[in-house]
Amino acid sequence: MKLAILSRAPRSYSTRRLRSAALDRGHQVKVLNTLRFAIDLSDVEPDLQYRGKQLTDYDAVLPRVGSSITYFGTAVVRQFEQMDVYTPNTAYGITNSRDKLRATQILSRHHIGMPATTFVRDRADVIPAIERVGGAPVVIKLLEGTQGIGVILAPDFKVAEAIIETLQSTRHQVLVQRFVKESKGRDIRALVVGDRVVAAMRRTAKGDEFRSNVHRGGTVEAVTLDPEAERVAVRSSQIMGLRVAGVDMLESDDGPLVMEVNSSPGLEGIEAATKLDVAGAIIDYIDNQVAFPQIDIRERLSISTGYGVAEIVVHGDAEMVGKQLGDSGLRERDISVLTLHRGTSVIPNPYSSHVLEAEDRLLCFGNLEEMRGMIPTRSRRRKRVKRLPKTPLTDDD
Repeated sequence: MKLAILSRAPRSYSTRRLRSAALDRGHQVKVLNTLRFAIDLSDVEPDLQYRGKQLTDYDAVLPRVGSSITYFGTAVVRQFEQMDVYTPNTAYGITNSRDKLRATQILSRHHIGMPATTFVRDRADVIPAIERVGGAPVVIKLLEGTQGIGVILAPDFKVAEAIIETLQSTRHQVLVQRFVKESKGRDIRALVVGDRVVAAMRRTAKGDEFRSNVHRGGTVEAVTLDPEAERVAVRSSQIMGLRVAGVDMLESDDGPLVMEVNSSPGLEGIEAATKLDVAGAIIDYIDNQVAFPQIDIRERLSISTGYGVAEIVVHGDAEMVGKQLGDSGLRERDISVLTLHRGTSVIPNPYSSHVLEAEDRLLCFGNLEEMRGMIPTRSRRRKRVKRLPKTPLTDDD
């Protein structure tokens, strides 16, 4: 395999380990500075230039795109994708993970447990927002902060309001998040590769610091995740469109809560804590995918006119409830079920003997008109009206 590692820090621990792991396995590997690329769209077939020359062919590319160059870095990754060069982390996935608000919206849509979070712009909405997440203390986060930078713990309403107003006045966008007291100063970093967690560590903050990042002096120790935490980590990574990711979770009384999905996780802390060859696991996964790559079904399956991918929800009053998938009539309507989502579980390529239950979500490929006809008319969302206590009328009324 011929592999390109996109990195502006060739001497960093993570880049050196990935390069060494690839060489040890007999692969050709080069570390390429992301900012030295030029995207050439002038010819019939789009191409990439590197240091002013046409880029040679590569089998795979591993992006290590820093937050300061997200826009250009993802453009380069997208160009590799259009040239059919395999990447475990797509431009779409990197962009999703880099914006904390966008990531939170995507994960919440798929019912991933997270600390209660809200996003506001108007000064008048700040106090109500803090109350909605459970009141002070609260955690205030910059949308694009990394390594614990831009994460502030506000102990009370007044301090939180002042911090948010100050950040907004400097054109920073912030999230307000519930402070999970039982996990103060500790979190879990799970390193996901493909469909499994290859290593996990617990990070503990130093002294009174509540941020546990290694870059802030936190200590690390190896940890074995329970099945639920491992499932949440893998599912979060896949939802974001990443096949190599560091998933940060809090250990709460309600189970694992996802804080962030990192598309360029550092390897030094987790390899030191677990004594595992994480870099080697990443290289092996990429090598296997080059030989048998996954494809984006949204792009490949929707090219036939009138056919595409859609999600069908099995409502409680639907005729399909209680029937086996094979007897649901979907196949007769030219609809194939790709995955069955039940609660937090995902059943890929379900058997025809699976019995359908109310609120099952079926990811289907088939005739769009037939699927559109199975979706009930959307009811208008009712506004929640807050009732005010009755007060006696006065002469002024």
